[in-house]
Amino acid sequence: MKRLILLNPLDSVAVAVDGLDAGEAGQLLGCGQGEAVPALEAIPAGHKIALAALAQGQPVIKYGLPIGLARGPIPAGAWVHSHNLESGLEGARSYQPSVPFVWTGGEAARELLAANGVPDVFQGYRRQGPAGIRNEVWIIPAVGCVNRSAQMIAELGRQEFGLEAFAFGHPYGCSQLGDDLEATRTILAGLAAHPNAAGAIVVSLGCESNTLPEFKAAIGPFDEGRIRFIHLQTTEDEEGAARTELAALAALIGAQEREPLPLSELTIGIKCGGSDGFSGITANPLVGRVCELLVAAGGSVLMTEVPEMFGAETELMARAHSAEVFADEVRMVNAFKDYYAAHGQPVFENPSPGNREGGITTLEEKSLGCIRKAGLVPVMDVIPYGGRRRGRGLTLISGPGNDLVSATALTAAGAQLILFTTGRGTPFGAPAPTLKIASNTDLAVRKPRWIDFDAGRVLAGVSFDDLALELFRQVIAVAGGRPVQAERGGYREIAIFKDGVTL
Repeated sequence: MKRLILLNPLDSVAVAVDGLDAGEAGQLLGCGQGEAVPALEAIPAGHKIALAALAQGQPVIKYGLPIGLARGPIPAGAWVHSHNLESGLEGARSYQPSVPFVWTGGEAARELLAANGVPDVFQGYRRQGPAGIRNEVWIIPAVGCVNRSAQMIAELGRQEFGLEAFAFGHPYGCSQLGDDLEATRTILAGLAAHPNAAGAIVVSLGCESNTLPEFKAAIGPFDEGRIRFIHLQTTEDEEGAARTELAALAALIGAQEREPLPLSELTIGIKCGGSDGFSGITANPLVGRVCELLVAAGGSVLMTEVPEMFGAETELMARAHSAEVFADEVRMVNAFKDYYAAHGQPVFENPSPGNREGGITTLEEKSLGCIRKAGLVPVMDVIPYGGRRRGRGLTLISGPGNDLVSATALTAAGAQLILFTTGRGTPFGAPAPTLKIASNTDLAVRKPRWIDFDAGRVLAGVSFDDLALELFRQVIAVAGGRPVQAERGGYREIAIFKDGVTL
């Protein structure tokens, strides 16, 4: 018999693991183990089936929480999707604080790691600041006018000096004002200071708004031997200057070796993109379990995608470490809702067409699956877009859901690697190693050059904790130098959030 998953006893819908034909019954797994539910119509895999009749306007429940409202009467056994389910989201609202959240799962997580012999160290590079997991040279254009110059410097570093050198082009750094210019500067400064870059070369044209003095101030205190600058308008021999800087960095990098470092020095970013109906069931909660294991070991997690918290924000707010963190979460969420309103856009204009094809109907449903990437750890801090991690544990970053923009923000904030879950698939990679986790086995089999880990095995009955430990070991291996598929394919990209005027 075909399989259905009931995620919470309160749910009024179940998820079809296997596609159902009209008149075919599916057997409930999970909370409703064993019960057979007949389908009134064809229901694709990853999509929802009504378990009971729903009246017009009645909340539809999944994950134990509302994912929207019935557009009209929905009979039991019906396919529940965009034709009969709509978002119930509204704009900015007030929230009631709860008592500070105390996480009680840390000891059990540490015991699980110890009982399974998981290493408590990774092989990384000691830096003056946070540790690195790669020994690369990053070429950072201060302005988009010098993107090609930055690319040529990276090519020179690879060809003549044998360096793992990468240029991160972008269209900004000039003709920007206010917050946009500040966002460009802080993101690029965060990349220049990133611990995976054993060395960085910032390339300036010389007349841009993102001036070198302000750029250096945005970086903060830095090792001048590790972060270097080329000012093209005042440099007669650009290639010679590039060779000089690359030679100095090659000597610096050549003297560095990996050494065992505690997991407390590891920071991961978490991101989902191209989600499907299985993302919130397999890949995202699996990453959430890895986050719990890492935080229990003293490590840190970074999470963004604020619009994909809409409808699930109260779940994150209930896990605020303090009243101050709760207030910061409220400000972050409402500021993004105000941003939508200022542009005349509804807050629920999401999911994407690919999300819907994969079984996700409303933003509430997408968000409730999305936040499962963070597990159950407390929210310790909230930082602005372009900010950098300040403490351990889970930090929320203000930023949009766009894959390239949010993954760039995670990297600039200090993520040494990114766990990226996907149900539809994508080849892209951030500057930090981007480990792709498929929500379904079909994707993992079809796209082996994109996918690093198959979380769809949860649906085949593989133990959740066994898979979480396997993924955690893979994270440690990647931190120790094992390349991910995006690195093997040469996918390294950045994107910067823009909201204002271009001069």
